[in-house]
Amino acid sequence: MSDYEILDDRFRKLTIGHAKLERLWTGSRWAEGPVYVPAAKHLLWSDIPNDRLLRYDESDGSVSVFETPCNNQNGHTLDGQGRVVACEHRGRRVSRLEHDGRWQPLVETIDGKRLNSPNDVVVKSDGTIWFTDPVYGIDSHYEGMI
Repeated sequence: MSDYEILDDRFRKLTIGHAKLERLWTGSRWAEGPVYVPAAKHLLWSDIPNDRLLRYDESDGSVSVFETPCNNQNGHTLDGQGRVVACEHRGRRVSRLEHDGRWQPLVETIDGKRLNSPNDVVVKSDGTIWFTDPVYGIDSHYEGMI
């Protein structure tokens, strides 16, 4: 019996039959935006309503708070230099974690207008950053701010 429920057979070729799902941790109100950081051997993800960024350390299996508050970060990715790029609902910006540990704002406005609540992000191979900017992250205090 597979750990996967396949609803459309066209996706069957995308699964690895012997790969098993493994729960690493529970305790977020809702978890989103995972990114694996190979250089640090850890996985980061957001617990958006609790305004914290969590870290799973693969060397010992521990989970800890990486940063709180974190501006209700959501989507994460790595750039070409292995730095974490984050979408911040509360900060209403896209930022980058520099190698020295500082968060550097990258985008806060477009055409003179503040961003809404950046949500998902990717960095293309040429270094350009693509992100979504819906409004629902600032519709209430649950995900960010009004």
